[in-house]
Amino acid sequence: MLKIFFGAVAGFIVWIILLLVSDQIWLALSPDWYGTHQNELAAAINNKTALTADSGILIVAVLRSAIFTVMTGFIAAWIAKENFKSPLLLGIFLLAFGIYIHSMILNNVPFWYHVLILLPLIPLAIRGGKLSRQNRAF
Repeated sequence: MLKIFFGAVAGFIVWIILLLVSDQIWLALSPDWYGTHQNELAAAINNKTALTADSGILIVAVLRSAIFTVMTGFIAAWIAKENFKSPLLLGIFLLAFGIYIHSMILNNVPFWYHVLILLPLIPLAIRGGKLSRQNRAF
C-alpha cells in the first residue's frame, strides 16, 4: 500500500515539475504571446478583473496537461509496480489540486477550459498506468 501512495506522490511531484519547467520554456520562447497572456491572467486574478483569455494558449495548456498526466500515470505505476491504484490515486490528487487552482481562475477563463483540463485527469492518469503494464521492460 505504501508503494501505491509513494508512486502517486512521485507522479504528482513530477507533474508539477513538468508544468513549471514547461511554463518557463514557453515564457522564454514566446514572451510576447505566452508571457503577455500569463501576466494579464495574473493581473486579472490579483485585481479581480475580467480577462479575455487567448484560446490558443488555453488549448496548449489542455494538451500539455493531458500529456503530462499520461506520463506521470506511467511513472506512478512504474514506481508502485502496479498499474491501476497508484495512477488512480495520482488522478485524484491532480483533480483535487486542479479544482483548487481552477477555483482561483473560475471567472477568468471559459468554462470549456475547466472541463477539458479537469475531467480527463483521472482517466488519463489511469491510461498512463496501463501503458506501464504494456512496457514492463522499463
